Amino acid sequence: MSDKFFFKGRQPARLDHTNHGFNTKSTKKLGSKKYPLTLQVVSVERQEEVQALVDDANLFANITLNETEKAVESIEELTTILNITKPITFEKTPERNSPCSCGSGKKFKKCCG
Repeated sequence: MSDKFFFKGRQPARLDHTNHGFNTKSTKKLGSKKYPLTLQVVSVERQEEVQALVDDANLFANITLNETEKAVESIEELTTILNITKPITFEKTPERNSPCSCGSGKKFKKCCG
């Protein structure tokens, strides 16, 4: 049975309706002036190549040069932003009573349907 008939006083808030906190970084966009990309390269030539990629994509980045022997290049943030695919859209198929797309002037159901 429900406890609402037997409990005198205020019921605690249901877990579904409680506020779970405010996400302050929800609108963080990497590559902007406020949140630049942090990239690390191992040579001056590679630094110039990466800077050219960043400029072509209209992004902002802090590129650090690390020429030590055990240095590892880290440009994952840039590659993920550059490799974002756009959604595929399909043309809407004509309805039965719409004019045919071949240009005959007939209805689609009488011509090509």
